[in-house]
Amino acid sequence: MTDILNSDLRLTADTVRTLAMDGVQKAKSGHPGMPMGMADAAVLLWARTLKFDPKHPDWPDRDRFVLSAGHGSMLLYSLLHLSGYDLPLSELKAFRQWGSRTPGHPEYGHTPGVETTTGPLGQGISTAIGMALAERWLAARFNRPDFEIVNHRTFVIAGDGDLMEGISSEACSLAGHWGLGKLVIFYDDNHISIDGSTELSFTEDVLARFQAYGWQTARVDGHNVAEVAAALDAALSDGERPSLIACRTIIGYGSPNRGGTAKAHGEPLGEDEIKLTKENLGWHHPPFYVPDAARQLLAGAGQNGAGRREEWKVLLTRYAAAYPDLAAEFERTMAGKLPDNWDAAMPSFDGQPLASRAASGKMLNAIIGNNPDMLGGSADLTGSNKTAVSGAADIQKGHYDGQYIRYGVREHGMGAIMNGLSVHGGVIPFGGTFLVFADYMRGAIRLAALMKQGVIYVFTHDSIGLGEDGPTHQPIEQLASLRIIPNLVVLRPADAWETAVSWKIALQRRNGPTALILTRQKLPELNREIAQGAANGAYILSAAAAPQAILIGTGSEVHIALAAQKLLAEKGIAARVVSMPSWELFAAMPQSYQDEVLPPHITARVAIEAASPMGWERYTGSKGVIIGLDHFGASAPFERIYQEFGLTAEAMADAALQVI
Repeated sequence: MTDILNSDLRLTADTVRTLAMDGVQKAKSGHPGMPMGMADAAVLLWARTLKFDPKHPDWPDRDRFVLSAGHGSMLLYSLLHLSGYDLPLSELKAFRQWGSRTPGHPEYGHTPGVETTTGPLGQGISTAIGMALAERWLAARFNRPDFEIVNHRTFVIAGDGDLMEGISSEACSLAGHWGLGKLVIFYDDNHISIDGSTELSFTEDVLARFQAYGWQTARVDGHNVAEVAAALDAALSDGERPSLIACRTIIGYGSPNRGGTAKAHGEPLGEDEIKLTKENLGWHHPPFYVPDAARQLLAGAGQNGAGRREEWKVLLTRYAAAYPDLAAEFERTMAGKLPDNWDAAMPSFDGQPLASRAASGKMLNAIIGNNPDMLGGSADLTGSNKTAVSGAADIQKGHYDGQYIRYGVREHGMGAIMNGLSVHGGVIPFGGTFLVFADYMRGAIRLAALMKQGVIYVFTHDSIGLGEDGPTHQPIEQLASLRIIPNLVVLRPADAWETAVSWKIALQRRNGPTALILTRQKLPELNREIAQGAANGAYILSAAAAPQAILIGTGSEVHIALAAQKLLAEKGIAARVVSMPSWELFAAMPQSYQDEVLPPHITARVAIEAASPMGWERYTGSKGVIIGLDHFGASAPFERIYQEFGLTAEAMADAALQVI
């Protein structure tokens, strides 16, 4: 420790500060204050503790570093550049510009070394908890005596805004409950938010709150690296509790006129103030100057990490000799490949009506035995979501070898933790709640889609069909709101077989999240072979010779369409029934297939869905009819609600007659 503290750490920290000032000034936008304030603690962490190899940013056993306060992205970009990642100085000079690898907030998959997309406050810290859980879970699964091939930590820099957001409370409560001792959060306690002093709105005792969660806590002067180092040592030595180190810092450290004020937060300091700040720091260099000593300090840390990676590779070779099957499984898991026999076990359905949530539960239990990478749970709705895994132990403190997570009533925290499990690698996360509560986790869903993560959402009680619980629990607008999220595939299956197909799609889809939309009420079983067409997003469920109309439905309403087809046939009208479980998958099919299912010349179309009609016009056309709900539901048995709101076969048949 003495060597690091007596080295060029301060010079390196000032390099980070000036790069942040210069980058934001050149871009004419950004957030210089946080990077300037947290530079000392961040450089100490990277130079002394963080385990990483900049030439191999995907090394499975690297430490994870998350800049939850993502607005301070120039801090991370500067650290990555100085450490030897593939992020040249020219990229820092192109901060926030078109085509650069240094966007305004860190983006996963865009910049080497960025572990997760951050910026929406509270998301990064909560996602990091998922990463820390993934490490413990994979260690329990793969480590053997003398072979700790999974042994790394998760570090976070978070700000006041992160801790104000409710999602962080949900996730941090769970981290304490689970005893994630390899998680360390540096809290940038600078007492400043955009509006001004945190005295305006944030006066709670943060450390007392985290102590109540079961965390180890410390308060230090964030500019005194000896204090920070001592607190970090204490955190690293406590394997039973996650740690929060509150670093009292000065936002915009070094700025004579803006340091310690909200003015340093989210705008360039200005040329004159930058000149004064550099003079105050004793920095007599042109913009974007990097001293050799500063580069050497962090590059040396990267070289040390490269050596540790080589040691790990030797350990992995010995592991493979001692446990060849386990080593092959580890390699497959971390590569994100499904097992060869992943779909060998399929559930059996007996032809009796079955709620799609129940069919989902059967499918989940059938396939998870051949998919050991799956780890999931529910937000305190296990029995309702049918996400229980037979024979699987729960994840609990000191027992990380289970395959089921009890998230409690924490939908948003669950969503972010699932993102962390996914971006860490080696885990296929799934989580359940009611569809109406997807609103509570929307921020995390959006980030999963943005990061192209294969997270699986099990959303049950999908409509007014849940009945007596009433309008507070009956989703109306949620389907439309989920369908407009780019890269999210929404699947609303019409029976048990479509549900099975939907699960297979979700598991194979590793480049984006999938939402399974499932009923509470029982649904008649369709034809197994024909229902395989659900994989195309839409398919002809019931054909008719020379159809005069097309009836389109999703989920439980497909059966209303089938009944309407019979009513029309009694009147001499031939109608085709199309089941459309996924708009997104159907839109990705060739135009020739889309035209085969929905022939352009048949303009008499009726779509039915127990949800907002928004968006259905793309499939019904200007001459078609959409039967949906533009109002909230009611509390009553579901059969009565459908009747009262006009979601009936008679209404659908009448609509078809009108448009023919």
